Amino acid sequence: MPDLPLTGLRVLDMASLAAAPLAATYLGEFGADVIKLEPPGVGDAIRGWGAQRDGVGLMWKSVSRNKRSITVDLRTSDGQELTRKLAAHCDVVVANTRPQTLRRWGLDHERLHAVNPKIVMLHITGFGLTGPKSERPGFGTLGEAMSGFAHMTGEADGPPTLPAFMLADGVASLNAAYAVMMALYDRDVHGADGRLVDVNLLDPLARVLEQSLVTWDATGTVPRRAGNKWDISAPRNTYQTSDGRWIAMSGSAPTVALRVFRAIGRGDLAEDPDFADPQQRLARATEVDGIVADWVAKQTLEEAMAVFEAAEIAAAPVYDVTDLVADDQMVAREVFRRIPDDQLGSLLVQSPVPRLSGVEGRVEHLGPELGAHTREILSEVVGLDGSEIDDLSSRGVI
Repeated sequence: MPDLPLTGLRVLDMASLAAAPLAATYLGEFGADVIKLEPPGVGDAIRGWGAQRDGVGLMWKSVSRNKRSITVDLRTSDGQELTRKLAAHCDVVVANTRPQTLRRWGLDHERLHAVNPKIVMLHITGFGLTGPKSERPGFGTLGEAMSGFAHMTGEADGPPTLPAFMLADGVASLNAAYAVMMALYDRDVHGADGRLVDVNLLDPLARVLEQSLVTWDATGTVPRRAGNKWDISAPRNTYQTSDGRWIAMSGSAPTVALRVFRAIGRGDLAEDPDFADPQQRLARATEVDGIVADWVAKQTLEEAMAVFEAAEIAAAPVYDVTDLVADDQMVAREVFRRIPDDQLGSLLVQSPVPRLSGVEGRVEHLGPELGAHTREILSEVVGLDGSEIDDLSSRGVI
């Protein structure tokens, strides 16, 4: 393949599960050589996480696309030394092990920086590398709870609601990937040493929910759950059609809300100050929702969307995954790709998200079998010969 923007960058991914490995995945999609370091025998925990087919983890296949797998036992002194030798030849190291454990293994930033002063180390933890909770184990669920997301999600009279997908991990991984690129820019353009990048599962999601913070600080109001409504715009909700489908709508722009009224045959409301003025309309949000819901309930999904699209109203069907894959916009942009795989035959996965002019992110292969590239990596990167690799294997280090 032609060179991609990150061709020549080498990443050592010695993390597990979702957030940290996902950050490495994003780098690999645009040319980085990502070496996935896993424990012998069991591998990364995400291999056994979630849905499987024939004993093969499906999320593993996507999250570990383009990566090369090497097995090293980090609990052994030889495994730790071998990992330091790998890090000496890498630009980025990705970890999510608890800080005290990395220090005990000699794989923390201080030790790796001594081996390779130019290395950028991404360390994702539950709560961050400083503070009283820095050594606590953490998963995305805790970030979703503590950030305020669960408090804000769900019906007003219902319980706090957690997402049924890895939201905190996903948001953290995006923050982490751009932070790594900033550190690399600082290194390569300004001549700085490699930096330690400290990202956790709580702060990035709290940043997305910052409206709650500024609202509370400035007004003393603690935002509460309100189902699909949002106290910055009306109409804003999901509405059921006559054929049992659902439409989501946002009236965030004042002109869009007025278009809604005219499109559903209530042009009188667009002239009524109680409904035309954004702040007065918010005070009557429940009434606005009822008017829109009554109209949508009399239309099929196709009929309602035809009206809304003609009127340039911000509305969209609520899709399940089959609808999403079949959508003409998704098909036209080739958002999903079917990738051949030795274990599964093939798997439909999402394409790399960023679109750069003249550059196409790669999905060369899906997650490899455990240790598939161990000998290749130790020979190519560390410079070990066959007998040295055999010795490490016989002693269970790799």
